[in-house]
Amino acid sequence: MAADRPNEIIDWLIDEARLVDSPQLLRQLCERLVAAGLPLWRVGVFVATLHPDLFGRAFIWRVGQDVDVSEADFAATDTEEFRTSPLSVVLQTGKAVRHRISEAPQNILLDGLRAEGVTDYIALPLHFTDGSIHVSSWTTKRDSGFTEEEITTLTRVVPSLARVAEVRALQRTATTLLNTYVGTRTGERILAGQIRRGHTDLLHAAIWLSDLRGFTAISDRAPPIIVVDLLNRYFDCQVPAINAHGGEVLKFMGDGLLAIFPVADGGGDEATVCRNALAAAHEARNAVRELRYSLLGGPTEAVNFGLALHLGNVLYGNIGGSDRLDFTCIGPAVNLAARMEKLTAPLKRTIVASANFAQYAPNDWQDIGEFAVAGFARAQRVFGLRDEADVAASEVAT
Repeated sequence: MAADRPNEIIDWLIDEARLVDSPQLLRQLCERLVAAGLPLWRVGVFVATLHPDLFGRAFIWRVGQDVDVSEADFAATDTEEFRTSPLSVVLQTGKAVRHRISEAPQNILLDGLRAEGVTDYIALPLHFTDGSIHVSSWTTKRDSGFTEEEITTLTRVVPSLARVAEVRALQRTATTLLNTYVGTRTGERILAGQIRRGHTDLLHAAIWLSDLRGFTAISDRAPPIIVVDLLNRYFDCQVPAINAHGGEVLKFMGDGLLAIFPVADGGGDEATVCRNALAAAHEARNAVRELRYSLLGGPTEAVNFGLALHLGNVLYGNIGGSDRLDFTCIGPAVNLAARMEKLTAPLKRTIVASANFAQYAPNDWQDIGEFAVAGFARAQRVFGLRDEADVAASEVAT
């Protein structure tokens, strides 16, 4: 390899690679190294992630193939395959690991490489500036393996690769954390720079406000670990359904949940949005009906909740103190949904809706009357699902 080739590749990583997406970046890097004379066969980059469900992401390049991207959850770290792998050693020690495959110990990864005809394997740490350790792995099929010069080239290139990988990881982490804690649409707005206090938009949306019944009593009777587990399972009954039907969770308020299903700018799809929200409500109700919990070894008990659906305008944006903001929605429409949810228990209903919402699926709803609602001058007409009518009537009769 010419002496200046590693420098050219390092310069490319520093200057031009920032414009290439992650999978293509690894492919272009490997192709440049191969063109420079390195006999690479398979190259992997593993980056641990700050994510509630994922341990990390792996990017694998092979000669003549596109980069394969996969994700590993935290359960993977408990497997024998992981504990005995070179990946685990590098993550724990921050030191390079090399195996001549013909002399390598038994391991699923190394056995797989041996079956592919790999002769030499080296795993090099990617040191990020925050002190965290990630891994790159490099293999060849050449009979003699890597030369010392080639390993030196890789060790020179890896720090620059680490800088690029760290920038990408930080961007992905910021997006992941925002999506996790404030929702996808809200996260996109924050990353786009909508972070000034008072910066709000008028949004037309279907509003979802739900609440777990009897939560105060459960909290008083149950140990905290049971309460937290119940809340997590309870929200798992709702969040996937909301996300799957185009909604976005804005806030968890103890046992309450606020979500919106935005109507496209210019309107016109209110009916579709309301039908999607109603489909999510049916899925959530069915899931909650299957939910059970037990207090201190006692009998299993069912969970009940109330859900109000409304369609209206909300102010969506940054609200709060000068140095502590919340990206949420407010307005009379949100207040009405909250007040309507409080009617579900006395009306013996799980799901209720406003007239604005119910008009888009009249066959699913029945008018159950007008009710005084705190904070509103006029009584509000409330609709209940027809498939809950018989249950409500039987409970009232008893």
